[in-house]
Amino acid sequence: MKEILDAITIYYSRVMTYNPIVVGLEMLLIGLVVWQVIKFLKGTRGARLVKGVAVLLVSVYVVIRLLPEELGWDRVKFLYGNFLIFAFVAVVVAFQPELRRALIQIGKAKLFQGKRGQVESTVAALIESSSYLARNKIGALIAIEQSVGLGAIAETGTAIDAGLTVNLLNAIFYPGSALHDMGVIINHGRIAAAGCQLPLAESDDVDASLGSRHRAALGLCQETDAVVLVVSEETGRISIAHQGQLHIGLVGDNLREMLMGLLDLPRRRKARAKKSASGGE
Repeated sequence: MKEILDAITIYYSRVMTYNPIVVGLEMLLIGLVVWQVIKFLKGTRGARLVKGVAVLLVSVYVVIRLLPEELGWDRVKFLYGNFLIFAFVAVVVAFQPELRRALIQIGKAKLFQGKRGQVESTVAALIESSSYLARNKIGALIAIEQSVGLGAIAETGTAIDAGLTVNLLNAIFYPGSALHDMGVIINHGRIAAAGCQLPLAESDDVDASLGSRHRAALGLCQETDAVVLVVSEETGRISIAHQGQLHIGLVGDNLREMLMGLLDLPRRRKARAKKSASGGE
């Protein structure tokens, strides 16, 4: 018992000689890593397993560190080192689904995807969903936020804050859904809210043959720089409203080209400005 207490005292005195700033930064980094791991595993089947493994490894490590070296615990330390290798392999096997999901999420991160990658994924989801809705003549009204915020309009509906997916959009606009009759707000590639009331344009500004969805689309793009996609419930035609203009009957490549051009507009403006500046020099 005395040997263990002496080992604890020696270890404590050794720790006290460390630079407190360095120790604090190390503890902060370790804490952030542990917090991210716990956050990622929360709700998964491996959450309890990782807790058990962590408690076991930490307990054994503390015991080994406190063992007096003069008593000759080299075999125990050797076995523990090999056990760590076995534990690492076991963790990889046990958490294979979670690790695969983590790698997929890293690959989808904005750091690797970039602004254009986010625009392309948003456009792909919008085209697939609007094509499905148009074939089945299901009305839809989708506003994509640009530089002018749509927070006030989003507050008129139901907050969702979910990833933009084709199935979710189709479910929102499915007839009978509580949110299908209003508009959806998309912000930074996510569905911010649904069931939102968009401002209506004056009747004189809209063709009499067009319905309330087209009026709402024009009303919003007259007040903001949002890009508004409309699917007509009567005809199944897909339209885009932007800067007070309504483009009706877009399909296929025309629809994709217009969406990519409007949603990737800041990048294209920056490229044109850079080109003009270099030309002026």
